[in-house]
Formats: sequence, structure tokens, C-alpha cells
Amino acid sequence: MSQFQELLAQTSSARRRFIELPLIQEAMRQGGSKGLYLDFLGQAYHHVKHTAPLLALATSRCGPNDSSYQSALLEYIGEEQGHEEWILEDIDALGGNSDAVRRGSPRLPCKVMVSHAYYLTDRISPYGLLGMIHVLEGMSVALAGQAARAIRDSLQVGSGAGFKYLTTHSDLDVEHTMLFERLLDGLDPRHLPLVTESAGDFYTLYGAIFQDIEAHRETTVHAS
Repeated sequence: MSQFQELLAQTSSARRRFIELPLIQEAMRQGGSKGLYLDFLGQAYHHVKHTAPLLALATSRCGPNDSSYQSALLEYIGEEQGHEEWILEDIDALGGNSDAVRRGSPRLPCKVMVSHAYYLTDRISPYGLLGMIHVLEGMSVALAGQAARAIRDSLQVGSGAGFKYLTTHSDLDVEHTMLFERLLDGLDPRHLPLVTESAGDFYTLYGAIFQDIEAHRETTVHAS
């Protein structure tokens, strides 16, 4: 069994729990309201804007024996820069207020996930960031394309306006997932336990963002 396959096996339960979250299942099957989708984009903006800085931090924490990992991180940085701007474009395309999102703050679950990424990368090991990369990119490949189609159908949006982040990022992450697999299989095996633990953390933390979005929707509905 390769190291990538071992990671998949060790995190399969956490992956299943994430995919089975009610909001994930709803979005995949029947899409969602514009308000719900805009809320998702708003929270996504506040963690996606940290992707390149986190990769840069991980690069700076690499030592003399981490040259191949450092090179992979540098490649990722070039490909991930500016993706948060796609999200703001999508928000504007659907009539949302991108300026308010840019100036605003994420809710607590998003703050916690981002903070944990910085903690792992800065205080534990730059290899800890691989857990977040695996979860966010893997779930993008598995779910984003189907979710985008379902949401677009439910909103009756004829063009692709408002879905650049989901569709483009999903396509890019197919390639990134293959690169990730090769990178993981080439790692010193001593790093795998941390990557596995980190991936489990981020399945939980990323899932909490979706649970918060669902709870926020319910609060808004009950208050109206």
C-alpha cells in the first residue's frame, strides 16, 4: 500500500462523516438558495485568502533536508495566488456585496480552521499543512463540480457567472490531487502520522464551517 493509499484508508471515516453532513448532501442533491450560497462564498473567501500565505510560511519553515517538499510548496504558491478574488467576482455576479465580505470577518469555525493551520505549520511542522491541502482539494474534486451544477440549477442561472471559484478550482484540484499523491508517496515515512492526524483535524474543522453555515441559515429563517 502506498503512503497516499494509507492516508486514504486511515482517514476514510472522517471523510465519510464530512460527506454525510446534511448541508453537503442537500447541496449535492438539490442545490441551495442564493443566500446560502453567498454565505458559503463569504466564509470561503476568509480561508482561501490565507492559502498562499500558509504555503509561504510552510516554505520558510523547511530545513535543508526538505528541498523537494519546499519546491512543491513554491509551485503551489504560484498556482493558488489570487483565488480569493474569484470568490469576490462570484459574489458580485450574484448580486452580493463583495466589499462587505472583503472588509468583514469570518465566523468562529472559519477562524478556528485557519488558526489551526497556522499553528500546525508554524509550531509543529510545515508538513502539517499537507492535511489541510488534502482535505480542501480532495473535497473540491469530489464535490464542487456536482454541487455547482445543482446550485446553478436551483438558482436558475443560465450562464456560469457566479460559479468561477467552484468550477475552476475543482478542475485545477484534479491536477493538484495527482501532484499531491506523488508528493506524499515520496515523503519520508516519518511525516505520514502527522499528515494523517492533520487531515483528520481538517475534516472536522472544515465540516464545522458547513455546520455553522447551516445553523446560521436556520437562525435567519427562525428570526424572520
